[in-house]
Amino acid sequence: MKLTVALISMGTIPAPVIYAAPDGEDLSIGKSLADMLVAGETVISREQDRIDDPKLGDKGLSGETLLEQTREIYRRATGVDAAAVDPASRHGRLLRAQMDAIVEVMDANQTTINAKGTGFKGFIPAVFARLVNEAFARKAKGEAEVKVTGPPDRIRNRKARPDAWETNVIKSKLLAPNWPRDHAYSAAVETGGRAAFRVMVPQYYDETCLACHGSPKGEVDITGYPKEGAKLDELGGVISIILYR
Repeated sequence: MKLTVALISMGTIPAPVIYAAPDGEDLSIGKSLADMLVAGETVISREQDRIDDPKLGDKGLSGETLLEQTREIYRRATGVDAAAVDPASRHGRLLRAQMDAIVEVMDANQTTINAKGTGFKGFIPAVFARLVNEAFARKAKGEAEVKVTGPPDRIRNRKARPDAWETNVIKSKLLAPNWPRDHAYSAAVETGGRAAFRVMVPQYYDETCLACHGSPKGEVDITGYPKEGAKLDELGGVISIILYR
């Protein structure tokens, strides 16, 4: 039930994202934040069966435990140790805010994750990502935002709907037949009356996503939503990063 920049099921590691129009430090920061979020989703996906095991109590997935696994996936994907990024730099400050958000979300959801007698907990990669992004926004204090959005017809949560700029990029760029797979789109765009640099990282349906988003179209999935009839490798979501200048 996750959307990935590259296939990350079965324990494989997501490849670092390739960007179509490099633009220095801001692009590197955007890439880093996307890679860290995907790494966290990967851990949740790997642990999904254990999280939803009604016979198992404590899953051993505290915030620090999950962050440790997330950082290792991030390191293997990017070649960078997140802890080594200068905390005085903008990159280091935002990356630490994101890692703190991951710990906060996991620790706040321990009761749900560890509940015995309950199978499906609803704590899936998409929910994890939304909660982390909300916590990150508070910690970033107006300096940056991260959202998981996607094509308008594939969005289930109204809060995740793409804004006008995101919708245009999705339709004119990321969904274009000639758009290179795994390439993101980036541009300097005034947002909310502020100068900003925006990055759109495409995510594609893998086999685990199709359990909820695949066929038959209209059938209600385990989360209570009708399936979209999606196909393997179709664009299903986008990590949208805003870095205010």
